[in-house]
Amino acid sequence: MTPSEPEPLAALAGEWQMVRAEFDGEHVHELVTSNTRLTLGDGVYEVRFGGEVADAGAAEATVANELSTLVLAGLNGPNAGRTIRSLYQVRGAWLRICYGLDGVMPDAFTTAAGTRRYLATYKRVG
Repeated sequence: MTPSEPEPLAALAGEWQMVRAEFDGEHVHELVTSNTRLTLGDGVYEVRFGGEVADAGAAEATVANELSTLVLAGLNGPNAGRTIRSLYQVRGAWLRICYGLDGVMPDAFTTAAGTRRYLATYKRVG
């Protein structure tokens, strides 16, 4: 990365409303997606459910060989002490993240039964 290029996390900075998701090949209920917001920036992440902080920790984004990765290190909430490796893609006001909940970096934006993958699509808020 050259000095004139923005840090990868800067492209993700802000608040994102989850609009759809699937886990292990199954669609996640709208009650979950409509109540989940993700905030990223300054090396941290925060997940709010119904307005309450449900999960928080450190975040590091990288771009290498056209592959964008996001590593979350949980500090508070159900993911405290866990490292979640993820792929991400930003297109305009849309963010797609495939979380490897088993600690392994996903190799594609897909889920299937038994994979422990969570694929979420977010829309930028504001």
